[in-house]
Amino acid sequence: MKYFKLLLLLFTVSSYSQYKDGISVVQFSAEFVKENEIPLKKFNDHNTHAFYLSKHSDHFTNENIIYIPTVMLFHDGKQILKIESGVTLKLPENTIARIEEAIDEILSDKF
Repeated sequence: MKYFKLLLLLFTVSSYSQYKDGISVVQFSAEFVKENEIPLKKFNDHNTHAFYLSKHSDHFTNENIIYIPTVMLFHDGKQILKIESGVTLKLPENTIARIEEAIDEILSDKF
């Protein structure tokens, strides 16, 4: 039983940090605002993750998520951008453009 708990802890820690690896677009949401999310397929060249409050509440706490949906951009573990919906529960119309601009800047800094 102790072995199982240790494995579970190691898996949780490693999966927690993995969603921030490389260039990662992470969306925090809940089932009742699903229609207000952005499509993550546009960012399939990078790491994408969708976390839902009902299943991943620990991520919401760790990232200080107040509004849903919220989209965050990470680069090698560092938060680059955080876009929140606010009380309207709708992300700004320019959310995708802002993420694309930030990714372009990250990629241009590599060269």
